[in-house]
Amino acid sequence: MTTALITGATAGIGAAFARRLAADGYDLVLVARDAERLREQATELHDRHGIEAEVLRADLSEDLGIRAVEERLGDARHPVDLLVNNAGFGNKGRYLEVPMADELSMLKVHCEAVLRLTSAAAAPMRERGRGGIVNVASVAAFVPRGTYGASKAWVVQFSQGAAKDLAGSGVRLMALCPGFVRTEFHQRAGMGTDNIPGWMWLDADKLVTAALADLARGKSVSIPDPRYKVLMGAVKLAPRGLLGGLTSRTGRKYGPQ
Repeated sequence: MTTALITGATAGIGAAFARRLAADGYDLVLVARDAERLREQATELHDRHGIEAEVLRADLSEDLGIRAVEERLGDARHPVDLLVNNAGFGNKGRYLEVPMADELSMLKVHCEAVLRLTSAAAAPMRERGRGGIVNVASVAAFVPRGTYGASKAWVVQFSQGAAKDLAGSGVRLMALCPGFVRTEFHQRAGMGTDNIPGWMWLDADKLVTAALADLARGKSVSIPDPRYKVLMGAVKLAPRGLLGGLTSRTGRKYGPQ
């Protein structure tokens, strides 16, 4: 059986990946901080799809949590064929309003954990000559968006560079850049969403379908919706100063992911 490991698996985009991959017959390794929710999710997916769902509780803002997932990815007896680095969060507030400890925790999860887990997965995948890695970033990576956008920009640049280095190895690596998705992300960060236009919201299940299709095509960056493809095309043409003013007023309030 093919096995996928998903971080941040209990809600939102991570849960959508879990549902889709279980329906496709993947065995799963579900990673998150809430052990009870993980067990409930694993039981539901096993009962519905007949797959094996392993639970791994890990906090990726801590070295111990990252190390536990690294060890699982390196287990040659139970190889992981697809890694989805989805865990992430946002901080509400402008630069210098957010406690430095919170900013550093975000960088730990978005950057260090992504680097270490991608490396832990890619090395054995390259030896086997096959595998896939999806690093969930954000359209915020393409606009001036404070430390959140900067961390997601790092994910995109790292994923693109690593994908080039792995070309021809049988390992596919892609940065996934969604826009606003109805998840627990904004609620956990205490961010308001009432003023976000309805057309900007994406469905997590449809997003995952588009992302997996882009991974199969060998794309290194996926913006999985025509609306956001057009929007990001416009962003490339807009003056950076204008973008900075707009995103400073709206980005911290809404926190796209």
